Amino acid sequence: MVFAYGLPVIAFFLVRMLYAEDYVGRDNDDAMRLVQVRDLLAGQSWFDLTQTRLGLDGGTLMHWSRLIDLPLAALIALFEPIAGPERAEMIALAIWPFLLVFPLLTVMGLAGRRIGGPQCMHFCLGLTAIFVATSNRFLAGAIDHHNVQLVLAATMVAMVVDQRYRVINFAIAGAAAALALAIGVETTPFVAVVCLVVAVIWACEGQVFAAAAAAFGAALATTVSAAFFLTVSPDLYRTVTCDSLSIAFYALSMTGGVLLAVAAAVASRLARPARFAVLAGNGVVAAGVLLGIAPECLRNPLSDLDPLLRELWLDRVIEARSFLFIAGQDSGSLGGFYAAGLLAAGLCLWRIWRGERAGLSLILLAVVAVNWGIALMQVRAAVFSNLLSILPISLLLVDLRSRMMQGRGGPFASGIYALAVLASVPAVWALAGELTVNGTKEMGGGAANGQKKAERCYSAAAMADLQKIKPTLVVDPSNMGASILRFTAHRALSAPYHRNPQGMLAELRIGLAAPGEAAGMLKALGEPVLAFCADDPQTRTIVEREPKGFYGRLAAGEIPDFLEPLPVTAETGVKLFRLKGNFLPQVAE
Repeated sequence: MVFAYGLPVIAFFLVRMLYAEDYVGRDNDDAMRLVQVRDLLAGQSWFDLTQTRLGLDGGTLMHWSRLIDLPLAALIALFEPIAGPERAEMIALAIWPFLLVFPLLTVMGLAGRRIGGPQCMHFCLGLTAIFVATSNRFLAGAIDHHNVQLVLAATMVAMVVDQRYRVINFAIAGAAAALALAIGVETTPFVAVVCLVVAVIWACEGQVFAAAAAAFGAALATTVSAAFFLTVSPDLYRTVTCDSLSIAFYALSMTGGVLLAVAAAVASRLARPARFAVLAGNGVVAAGVLLGIAPECLRNPLSDLDPLLRELWLDRVIEARSFLFIAGQDSGSLGGFYAAGLLAAGLCLWRIWRGERAGLSLILLAVVAVNWGIALMQVRAAVFSNLLSILPISLLLVDLRSRMMQGRGGPFASGIYALAVLASVPAVWALAGELTVNGTKEMGGGAANGQKKAERCYSAAAMADLQKIKPTLVVDPSNMGASILRFTAHRALSAPYHRNPQGMLAELRIGLAAPGEAAGMLKALGEPVLAFCADDPQTRTIVEREPKGFYGRLAAGEIPDFLEPLPVTAETGVKLFRLKGNFLPQVAE
């Protein structure tokens, strides 16, 4: 059944590939991941994640895990002797997300079968196939880590809903939790909830669940230890970072896993209140470890960003927007992000209230609600709640279909069933929202045209002009940075990554400054090339904020006398400049 549902999705993606302009995904992270993989293949140390060509002198230490780089590098190396470097990349970048479709379908189908039998399995497989086909996470070229995280999240849930408490399933769940942390710590709240679910089941069930709980804790501790020592440089073992696997997350997850395994081994025969007391004691110890090693990780790692960077960059990152922002600025997309998760949570609460499989419903409510709650603050988590909402919704569809087939519910049963199926698909909510708020004219026009204009700034043709210039520092809008690193040998001052705040700030301040001040800032960077694209969204924002600033003057067609235009391809929209050789910046008295 996995192949029956998965192969049509792959065929659909293959057709879409025929019309794609590039073999790398549209997300900046896809291009930056490819740059990181290329550096690894070129001989950069496994433990060295520094992007030497990004930012100011010294480069930028990235926070992405080598656990994603490894399979990509292996695929490229496998195909390169046969197809050559570029075609090898093209094949590898297409194969990788396609390969992940089948594990996702497998674990979602397994979860459906475990909670509701074969009919529920088919609903889960069908809705997951639609989810994959309507998402950009599994398209050819989508090589960021989010698709892997979706597979790991679904794996954890599929294993935890095993009502027979088989040891192997909970060991797999513990290993998946550890890998999710190692690949990207943005899943920490979800992993914490899964760990809490397992711990509470143990406290409730005791000896019956002892082996499964011990397996989960041991697998969590063992796998996170392996990931830490295999991917973190020895000289960084004691360094605390709150945006990647470091001693902070390692110590917390290993401590929690070991404590749960020990408790399951020695305290499972205690009375239920005593087991909950042991569990509370474990929580206190784990909290003490976190407070003792990394209390700073209890707050948002982006909370220290410069206000200018927050205003002109972070607040405009689509996946970092909150529910309130979307409601005010893009209300048509609310349904696609939040409706399915809200429906699933409501269904779980309804079953709990009715006393129908309350334990399972509590588990499903926990895993959906945590992601839905995070999505209220940062919409990037909505894709996780949309995926996991398939499980409780599939149970509803099984019930509605059974009533319809048995003739119960009267003439409206078929209509209710059809509406429930439509309400199960986030893409339907997204389409309905856009039609309601923006109408068909807006959907087919303005937004797409604006995006197409912006993409001219980062295209291969635009980068071809830069390739003709001797490698140097390029002062660029942040969205152009990954393309510069991918297509050229230049160093990019700015790219949309919070570990490069000084590079991003330098570019923003240059754009906002008066032309004379901007000249001095450029000269302080050595002999940079300025890449200016009026269609870039961030550049447009700078121009609107300071129309008399440096970027504002360039957008108006006024080229200051200290700049020398360089030859460019007119169709790209990118203009290149360098400082004139005899230019001396004015020094303020």
